[in-house]
Amino acid sequence: MTARPIRILRGFATVGGWTMASRILGFVRDVMIAALLGAGPVAEAFFVAFRLPNMFRRFFAEGAFNMSFVPLFSKRLEGEGESAAKQFAEEALSVLLTALILLTLLAQLAMPWFVWALASGFEAGSERTELAIAFSRVCFPYIIFISLAALFSGVLNAFGRFAAAAAAPVLLNVVLVGAMALATHLGWDAGWTLAWAVFIGGICQVLLVMQAVRRLGIGLSLRLPRLTPGVRRLIALGIPAALTGGVMQINLLVGTQIASWTEGAISWLWYADRVYQLPLGLVGVAIGIVLLPDLSRRVQAGDLAGAARSMNRSAEFALALTFPATVALVAIPGLITSALFERGAFDAADSAMTATALLIYALGLPAFVLQRVLQPAFMAREDMKTPLRYAVISMVVNVAVALMLLPVIGWLGTAVGTTLAGWAMVALLWRGARRLSDTIRPDDRLRHRTARMLIAALVMGGVILVADRMLAASPSWLALCLIVPLGGLCYTVCASLLGAFQPGELRSAFKRGN
Repeated sequence: MTARPIRILRGFATVGGWTMASRILGFVRDVMIAALLGAGPVAEAFFVAFRLPNMFRRFFAEGAFNMSFVPLFSKRLEGEGESAAKQFAEEALSVLLTALILLTLLAQLAMPWFVWALASGFEAGSERTELAIAFSRVCFPYIIFISLAALFSGVLNAFGRFAAAAAAPVLLNVVLVGAMALATHLGWDAGWTLAWAVFIGGICQVLLVMQAVRRLGIGLSLRLPRLTPGVRRLIALGIPAALTGGVMQINLLVGTQIASWTEGAISWLWYADRVYQLPLGLVGVAIGIVLLPDLSRRVQAGDLAGAARSMNRSAEFALALTFPATVALVAIPGLITSALFERGAFDAADSAMTATALLIYALGLPAFVLQRVLQPAFMAREDMKTPLRYAVISMVVNVAVALMLLPVIGWLGTAVGTTLAGWAMVALLWRGARRLSDTIRPDDRLRHRTARMLIAALVMGGVILVADRMLAASPSWLALCLIVPLGGLCYTVCASLLGAFQPGELRSAFKRGN
């Protein structure tokens, strides 16, 4: 392996490790929410309130801003030096902050309409409607903090510094878990405690990455917001990316709207989403964060062969971890949801509904991860319009499937639509990537290992199914604690015997220097 792919793998390990810590704490958080609130009106009101700023975050952080800012900042850094890159980041910071403050003020005034647009099934004047509006007003400023954190994280990622940005989400979960513990001990209202914890957690996140940027010696200062040429280019690239993020949010909006008409469905989908987001966050997000700045630098430098190697090793890394996760979630969803959530206010019926949604989402997990591998190839070339066209088509697939299945399987149609839309997006990205054959070109190693990884994962699935049957009489948490390491060991041994990968390869890559 060359030095650059090794550095890519080290970046995946850093981001993936912190993401794993965040998701583990996220599980603790969701287990506590399930126990305290179950799938009742307070839980659904909080989930809607928390979802609102996260929807807009896709526009300002992960969508319009992050996907356009990182390539432009990396290009400035590579071609013009640190001073020019710093000036561009300060210009972008000022414009972004101004837009976010105006959006937040507007949202405070229009919050009842925002909640209705997300969950029209909430009855006017009902407890969950009034709570959703009140919680949303407290949670919405989170968009300011998390979007600013995305900018500072983009700067760090362009310098190859991934730890602080990857660690920031951990702080939010630490604050939420700590707040619920205090609420339980001191008798605070759990719903209001969670809403204010989101606000405080956002502040903690932005302070962490801001300090990390300062340690690089490039502390960013606020300027008067101006539409400089760099900012205009950022906006020009950001509009298609924003629309792409908007298309994805329409998918989410349709799902939430449909679910809002069935009491408890928003909560069931939320808990299922949190489970499958663990491998997606661990693998897909890590790849997206590390791969985009690397590809941007390589494309700018004309190193297309190196870009192709990075893409292949990213795909290999993604599939090596995604195949076993997918098979496990499909094989034992009932055990997973029961062990994680079934306690307190969350009963067996809630667990069964969540497990069904989880199984459907799991079938789309490889697609969701592969999207993170394929999209940077377009964005590194500042091509935001092609992914937008594909996202619009996938949105149509999602909405059409959800609406067609609504009379048949109700709210579960939203999960089916999400999964099928994910696979449609991958198919379109792959088809469109053929013109980028200099970058997206599967090599012999990737083709050789993919089939073997899938076979190893299927063997593992058979083993954990048998183990699940044998441990049916055991407590669900004990059975899961035994089955997870058994499945991991089985997959690792099978993959090694089949030549899918060798564990020593990753260990040696992570231990070697940059």
